[in-house]
Amino acid sequence: MSAAEPLSAEETARIREGIAGAVLGAPDGLAESLEHDPDGFLRLVAATRVGAEESSRLLREAVQGARAAGHSWDTVGRILGVSRQAAQQRFSVKGDSAPSGAGKGIGERRVLTPLTAFDEMQALAEAGVGRWELVDYGPLYHVVEASDRPWEYRRVPFAVGGRHRRMEVEGWIQVGSGSFPWRYYKRPLKTSEGKQP
Repeated sequence: MSAAEPLSAEETARIREGIAGAVLGAPDGLAESLEHDPDGFLRLVAATRVGAEESSRLLREAVQGARAAGHSWDTVGRILGVSRQAAQQRFSVKGDSAPSGAGKGIGERRVLTPLTAFDEMQALAEAGVGRWELVDYGPLYHVVEASDRPWEYRRVPFAVGGRHRRMEVEGWIQVGSGSFPWRYYKRPLKTSEGKQP
C-alpha cells in the first residue's frame, strides 16, 4: 500500500461487503422479502438510496478531515482518481476555511486556527484550561468562547459502540453533530477537590 493506494484489495472488499450488509440488514426482513415480495425491491431501492446518501456525506467529511490533517487538494484528488481542481470544486465548502477574524479575539470569541487533526487536541486542552469553551468547529479551526470555568475536551471516533452514551452519563456534552470520523465532547473541568467549578 502507498499514498496512491491506501487500501488493500481485501480492505476494499470488506468495506463493500459491510455497506451491502448494512443496506440489506438494517430494514427488518428486507433480505428475506426479496425472495417472495415485489415490494421488497422498492424497500431495497429506498435503503440503497439512504446508503448512497450516507456514503456521500461520509466522503465529504472524510475529504474535509484529510484537508484538516494537512493534505493538499492534489493528494486528495489523486486518491479520488480526479484532478486537484475537480476535487476542490466538488468538495470545497464555504466552511473550508476559518471564519473571518481567525486567530484573533473577536469580543468574547476566538478562532483557533490553523489546526490539524494532529495538533487540535493540544490547542483545545490549552484553551480549556484558560477558560475557553468550544462552541463550533470546522476544517482547520475551532471556535471557543470565554467562559467562567475551565473545560476539558475529548475527540472520539464515530464507530465506538455505546461509548457516546457512557460519555453523556459521565457529564460529557457533544459539540455539534460530529464531523466524520470524529465527534467532539466537552465538560467543565473538575477542580483539585473533584468538584466542578
